[in-house]
Amino acid sequence: MKTKTQLAQFGGEKAVKSDPGDIFKWPIITEEDEAAVLEVLRRGAMSGTDVTRAFEEEYAAWQGTKYALGFHNGTAALQAAMYACGVRRGDEVICPSLTYWASALPVYSLGGTVVFADVEPDTLCIDPKDIEKRISPRTKAIIVVHYLGHPADMDPIMEIARKHGIKVIEDVSHAHGALYKGRKVGAIGDVAAASLMSGKSFAIGEAGILTTNDRTIYERAIAFGHYERYNQEIVTSQELLASAGLPLGGYKYRMHQLSSAVGRVQLKYYDERIAEIQKAMNYFWDLLEGVPGLRAHRPPKDSGSTMGGWYAAHGIYVPEELGGLSVSRFCQAVRAEGVPTSPGANKPLHLHPLFQEVDVYGDGKPTRIAFASRDVRELDADLPVTNGISTRVYSIPWFKRYRPEIIEEYAYAFRKVAENYEQLLEDDPGDPPSVGGWNFYRAV
Repeated sequence: MKTKTQLAQFGGEKAVKSDPGDIFKWPIITEEDEAAVLEVLRRGAMSGTDVTRAFEEEYAAWQGTKYALGFHNGTAALQAAMYACGVRRGDEVICPSLTYWASALPVYSLGGTVVFADVEPDTLCIDPKDIEKRISPRTKAIIVVHYLGHPADMDPIMEIARKHGIKVIEDVSHAHGALYKGRKVGAIGDVAAASLMSGKSFAIGEAGILTTNDRTIYERAIAFGHYERYNQEIVTSQELLASAGLPLGGYKYRMHQLSSAVGRVQLKYYDERIAEIQKAMNYFWDLLEGVPGLRAHRPPKDSGSTMGGWYAAHGIYVPEELGGLSVSRFCQAVRAEGVPTSPGANKPLHLHPLFQEVDVYGDGKPTRIAFASRDVRELDADLPVTNGISTRVYSIPWFKRYRPEIIEEYAYAFRKVAENYEQLLEDDPGDPPSVGGWNFYRAV
């Protein structure tokens, strides 16, 4: 039953009254993490690879893949994944525009281009139904982003990829430990890459990781950015034997061993910790079940799919159920109730000049089409869901611990505003032309 209550924005009592304590604190760093780091420091092994190799083996076993390769950040891991999948000058990769720079931008350094595909309005992940019409003879890979922790619909994506002989790269930077129909994301496509930076749900410092079951992809990634490890001992692919020991990409992408040390400790407790996060976040959404205008951004219950660590949790906004109230005005009222929230998410990549007109390398034309066989920018006009998404999503609290009494206060703030939305309609200025814009400060 709806309860008419004066909103805090107009002098009413705030919904959130309690001190949240450490419910949002992340990552959890203990003396065990500190001891692991000190061990590396004290023996001067910061630039070695022994701890990193141990972490790679443990991470691969946890991920359910044969191989894992540590990088100094997720962007480098994604670039190496593209290279390892054969992306070269003039080639195309298909990627959702609703994501962070690193999902697509490294293709520029390989002389390739990105073709943007639309997303599903409920998952916010790449829409399998929109992929096939984006494929051309130059398409080398599909980049699947498990956006904001939600697993993408991998079965039809893999079917399309296999039909056309295209590689699938999973960007798992938002979804470490998430499940798709019972299978862990990051072990479904041909290769996966993830950021492991401090703000992520699997946070070990400044680092990234690549995982795969394909030996050739693994060796190519080593050859591209790990030349101190690229030698006759690891090379089995005939195509790489002649260049073994040579720095093919000229990059030094190894993971710093202080991060590796933290990673080994964090991995021991990660499943246990994200189980509590999932319990807390699902409880939040259960409290809001059926509230007009608000939809949970999570897989259906009993689907076998989960949100992993729920990185950058968001909700779906349905303004039609709240008299057309703008998401900007809605979030303003929720903030007044004591909950940090903001409208929108990443500003779609295709709306930035970097994907339309900027000439990064001085080729005399926009870098996105510098070596392309067609002007892929023309396809950007056909992204209806992506273009409208900024007014239909909003951030929610990311609870790291299950504290029902605290979670209930935060959930009540959203319910209170939604059930009293009429108070906000009169002076609603509407949404600005573009809300959100994480591309500027959410690093990978």
